[in-house]
Amino acid sequence: MKTAYDYIHENYKRICAEIEEAKIRYRSPGDEVALMAVTKTVAPEAVNHAISCGIRLLGENRVQEYESKKALYDPSASVHFIGHLQTNKVKYIIEDMDLIQSVDSVRLAMEINKQAQRVGKIQNVLAEVNIGGEESKSGVHPDALTELLCEMAEMPNIRVKGLMTIPPPGDNEKFLCEMQQLYLDISCKNMDNIDMGVLSMGMSSDYAKAIQYGSTLVRIGTGLFGARIYK
Repeated sequence: MKTAYDYIHENYKRICAEIEEAKIRYRSPGDEVALMAVTKTVAPEAVNHAISCGIRLLGENRVQEYESKKALYDPSASVHFIGHLQTNKVKYIIEDMDLIQSVDSVRLAMEINKQAQRVGKIQNVLAEVNIGGEESKSGVHPDALTELLCEMAEMPNIRVKGLMTIPPPGDNEKFLCEMQQLYLDISCKNMDNIDMGVLSMGMSSDYAKAIQYGSTLVRIGTGLFGARIYK
């Protein structure tokens, strides 16, 4: 009888195959697309099994949950923060995160810069864009993105590495296309201290389509671990 871990392994192999298929269909042979395991509500044992299967990148949504699990994680995986981040919580994660993907305001960027300076590091970040203009989601409005990037470019302990988005659910091809164009437009500006090496978009329901529209990092939770049963 198959165990939950067997399903994680099978899901991992399937997702990797589908990423490769999407790359062959839509992208250049040398393009890299990173696979992130989103760990919200997933037990550390299941996360560690995913790492043993080949996962090298974890995405954390909640500061308190991460704090409760981080000591149990296999340290070989890199950790990104992908959830909405309050300024008063930055100090708890600043030393651990290789990348903070959800920077959506100058105020938050200033706090990250301050806390990074305190611990003596340069913090890599992505600017989160609310590409669908949804009131229920965080993220900077596309029209305000350039201003945010210019502000962050002046902060000595932050390095902008690209953009992140969560498009509206459903038929979101329009928004994926708009996000790709925004990413390309920013890239063409060659802004000082702004690197557009990462476009983080695509989740369990749309990662193949996101790869079609230029994603370099897809964030998979349910598709890898199942419907949040590991609590």
